[in-house]
Amino acid sequence: MTLTAQEFAFISGLVRRDAAIVLEAGKEYLVEARLLPLARQSGLPSVSEFVARAQQRPEPEVHRKIVDALTTNETSFFRDGEPFKQLVDTVLPDLLVRRASTRSIKVWSAASSSGQEPYTIAMVLQDNLPPGWSFDIIGTDISTEMLTRAEAGQYSQLEVNRGLPAPLLVKHFERNGAHWQVAQSLRKNVSFRRLNLAAPFPSMGPFDIVFIRNVLIYFDVQTKRTVLQRVAGTLRPDGWLFLGSAETTIGIDDRFERVVAGRTSAYKLRTAPKTAASVSAVGKG
Repeated sequence: MTLTAQEFAFISGLVRRDAAIVLEAGKEYLVEARLLPLARQSGLPSVSEFVARAQQRPEPEVHRKIVDALTTNETSFFRDGEPFKQLVDTVLPDLLVRRASTRSIKVWSAASSSGQEPYTIAMVLQDNLPPGWSFDIIGTDISTEMLTRAEAGQYSQLEVNRGLPAPLLVKHFERNGAHWQVAQSLRKNVSFRRLNLAAPFPSMGPFDIVFIRNVLIYFDVQTKRTVLQRVAGTLRPDGWLFLGSAETTIGIDDRFERVVAGRTSAYKLRTAPKTAASVSAVGKG
């Protein structure tokens, strides 16, 4: 049964209010596909009846499950590749100079889904930081289901086949039945917590590096501006920001400047002092 315009309006309004995700007309098929498992779990024969009940009995837990179901959780290890290469080639040389006194790096992986991105960052840092350096990574997501998966750190063969080089699989994972378990030596540096990017951030940071990739594209311009403003507040003055390849701060938040990093771009706050490693890379956006 196809959702009525009124039912779709209710769902799109709920998701926009709670997560700032814009569901435009024409996405009815997506809503039905994502909510069908919830309808069946509730013992209801159709998505339409599930939505009707959610309207008649506004239960926070049900609304949370709806938002979770409609959050895009596409991810993989070393997704898009180049940002992680530039983490090694561009960002770490800069931070090794700037953080020489503390020998510590703190990273935030926002919208981290089932954990592949923060664990990828952990592998990169563990394999490339000099002896005596430490790192701490926090992954956040709006979906409690994804956070549970991320905290477990277990991935199927199909999941590790998506982007994870075999040598790194052998080095950083342990076989656990039909799954691969992230090694404790890596997991001890990674933690997870729930965070809604569309709501005021809790106290956290300051961070040396922030990854907030492939999520701003789901927000309207004002929400993007608000999120970037809050992100700026968590970033050290000389820290680094990575966005998705289809995302930019240009025309949205002029506190950031674009930094050419290999075949991709990163962003820094315009007030950040320059080091020799970063001066040649900076291009005004």
